[in-house]
Amino acid sequence: MREFIIGTNEDNQRLDKYLKKLLPNASSGFLYKMLRKKNITLRGKKATGKEMIHCGDKVSVFFSEETLLRFMQNTKAVEDEYQMLKKLPMKGLKIIYEDKDILIADKPYNMLSQKAKPEDLSANEYLLGYLIRSGTLQLEECATFRPSVCNRLDRNTTGLLLMSKSLAGAQLLSKALRERTIRKYYRAAVLGHIEKKAHLTGWLLKNEETNQVSILDHEVPGAAAIETSYEPVAYADGITLLEIHLITGRTHQIRAHLSATGHPIIGDMKYGDAKINQKYYEHNHVNHQLLHAYRLEFPDGRTYIAPLPKIFDLLFTKC
Repeated sequence: MREFIIGTNEDNQRLDKYLKKLLPNASSGFLYKMLRKKNITLRGKKATGKEMIHCGDKVSVFFSEETLLRFMQNTKAVEDEYQMLKKLPMKGLKIIYEDKDILIADKPYNMLSQKAKPEDLSANEYLLGYLIRSGTLQLEECATFRPSVCNRLDRNTTGLLLMSKSLAGAQLLSKALRERTIRKYYRAAVLGHIEKKAHLTGWLLKNEETNQVSILDHEVPGAAAIETSYEPVAYADGITLLEIHLITGRTHQIRAHLSATGHPIIGDMKYGDAKINQKYYEHNHVNHQLLHAYRLEFPDGRTYIAPLPKIFDLLFTKC
């Protein structure tokens, strides 16, 4: 028999969801059977699995140690991964804000936000390493909760990433992002001289095979409605620095939407102008799209900003 005390990162969730994280190799049917037979109890009493668990609660599992380990994750693999993450450098990531529940970081270009393949190392892994080294994430917690980046930026888009450090943080950020109460603003260097602010709407259709999207002016099956607004901030030789409000957050939305209006982002190899990109590569060493997740505005009035990368200052006299 082993007892598990509920911590802050397991607080305020259903018992059955907690058990599935604790014993991922056990089927849901098996877990419910063990609850019915009182081989798993909550606060010393029989439970159904639908109960909400809270910090300090005791979950007792009346299995042999061999059976328990079989249903838990491969503990050696988890420990090996933990030690690997602990050694990872920050790789240019900068912490903008941190409290007990959430973390906001500034991501450099040429870095994935989250893994695309199992062998990838992304901002998520580098930030986990930071949390381990700072003492925030303990090995024992990894069995039932894992901090995670909650919003995705393209590999070559820079700027603000949101990460949940706790279950409460994950719930807060998930709700806010789903309901769009966190307002997301980007800055981008685009081709052309844009003098007026604009509010763009349309439909975005993704080609899963090419990982490329198309912008349409009418609805078709599989397309998602999108909204993007922008206003000019500064000008340079034939280009404009825009501040963009990402109202809906779809794959490549800003890049494709601006390209569809004739104002592609400088350095964008997928949706941009090849000749213009070549010019800025040769003259200014621009080797990625100049799109930056610049500002996050929370519903309680808090605002967080990631300073523009130096290349923007080189291209524009006023940012």
